Amino acid sequence: MKKVGLLFGTFNPIHKGHLHLAEYFVNRPEINEVWFVISPQSPFKTSETLLDNHHRLAMVRCAIAGQEKLKISTVEFKMPQPNYTADTLAALRTLHPDFDFILLMGADNIVRFTEWKNHEDILNNHAIYVYPRRGSSFSSKEAHPPIQFFENAPVVGISSTSLKDKLGDHDFLQQWLPECVLALIQKNNWY
Repeated sequence: MKKVGLLFGTFNPIHKGHLHLAEYFVNRPEINEVWFVISPQSPFKTSETLLDNHHRLAMVRCAIAGQEKLKISTVEFKMPQPNYTADTLAALRTLHPDFDFILLMGADNIVRFTEWKNHEDILNNHAIYVYPRRGSSFSSKEAHPPIQFFENAPVVGISSTSLKDKLGDHDFLQQWLPECVLALIQKNNWY
């Protein structure tokens, strides 16, 4: 059975922190692929201004070009909004019954996990791999199957929101954005 790690996000824009996490998990022996599940709108970020779905899809597509084990899922584009992770996971299980999906989640989100719609269903059907986030207190001591904490995963020191706040600082953006993503943003005057 193919094991697929799912990295959910609006990717508004995708940055090198997202890519480092995906590469870390796809290089684990038990994971065959990592899919970037592009969310049209997060139920927890309703005030966020998002680029159109196809613009964010273009950024993710260029950022992972040539990396066979990194894929994109647009399953949420066809679902009612706002969408919930439990519904997406159920849809993916229906579409790919022979795949085993692992939820890749930042420690900042696991703290609120019990607030998620059908979180028990997620726990019953999926492993959850938690990676560290700055300012989060979740640790491996609190993890229990099917939740595992990966303390050695990269700590992402930037957010998409803070990147948008630095749009005038080209040198800073070059450190955090893949070259093709920065080129798309500048060419199209996004953000």
